[in-house]
Amino acid sequence: LPAPCILVKRIFMGRIIVAGLPITSASTGFTAGLGLRSFGAAWDATRKESSMPHLSAFAITHKWPAQHPDRIQLYSLPTPNGVKVSILLEELGLPYEPHLVNFGTNDQFSPEFLSLNPNNKIPAIIDPDGPGGQPLALFETGAILVYLAEKTGQFMPTDAAGRYHTLQWLMWQMGGVGPMFGQLGFFHKFAGKDFEDKRPRDRYVAESKRLLGVLDKHLVGRDWIMGSDYTIADIAVFPWIRNLVGFYEAGELVGFDDFAEVKRVLAAFVARPAVVRGLAIPARD
Repeated sequence: LPAPCILVKRIFMGRIIVAGLPITSASTGFTAGLGLRSFGAAWDATRKESSMPHLSAFAITHKWPAQHPDRIQLYSLPTPNGVKVSILLEELGLPYEPHLVNFGTNDQFSPEFLSLNPNNKIPAIIDPDGPGGQPLALFETGAILVYLAEKTGQFMPTDAAGRYHTLQWLMWQMGGVGPMFGQLGFFHKFAGKDFEDKRPRDRYVAESKRLLGVLDKHLVGRDWIMGSDYTIADIAVFPWIRNLVGFYEAGELVGFDDFAEVKRVLAAFVARPAVVRGLAIPARD
C-alpha cells in the first residue's frame, strides 16, 4: 500500500477506527490528509445506522424477522381480537409490518412468541419508536389501542371526561363482550355444540343478549359509542359483534334483529375502508 497509509479497520457505534484509534466527526482535517474523501458520507451513514432501532434484541424477531425494522411490528391473526389492532393501524395510517401467528402450527406457544407475550395470546406489537425513542413491546389489545391512540392523538377524546368514558366502554368490551361472545361461540359452533346439556350455552346466550341490549339502548341518537366521534371503543366492540353474527352464526340465537341500533352502527363500521382492510390483516396462509 502507498505510504503514508493507515488501515481503516471498522466502523462502529458512530466512530471510525483507524489503526485502532477512534476518529470522530471533529477529525475531518486529519482524515482529509489521509485521503479519506468519503469520511463525511461514511460518518453520516454510520450515525444513521447506529440510531436505527435494534429489534434483534427481541427474540420474537428470530422467528419473524423484521424486513422493515423502522416500522411497528404486528404479530397477530385476523380474529376479533387481532383485527382491533390492524384496523386501528389502518385508520391511523401508521407504517407497520404484520406477521401471521399461525394457530394451526401453535405459533402462539413458541418460545419466540412467549418472549413477547407470556400469556400466549394475539395480538402483540413492538414499536421501534416508543417512549423516549426506544422500542416498546406491548400485548393485550386494550393496552395497545390506548397506546396507539395516545401516541398519535387520534380516536381518543382529549378532554378528561371523554377519555374516561371511552376507556369505560373499552373495558366493557374486554370484560364482557369478548369473554361472553367467545364462550357462546364455543358452545354454539365449536366443540361445545355437541354437549347434550344446553345450560352452559343458554347461559352465554342470555348474557350476550343482555350485553347487546345495553349497547343498543346506549346507541339511540348516537352515531358511534361516544356520540359523533369514532373512537377506539368502536374499534374494540364491533369486530366482536360482527364475529358473533357472522363467523359464529349466532345471530338468530341471540335475536340480533331485535337490536336495531347495534345493527345500524355495525353496518357503518364495516363500511369504513380502513375496517375492510384491517379485517384481512395479517393475510392467512
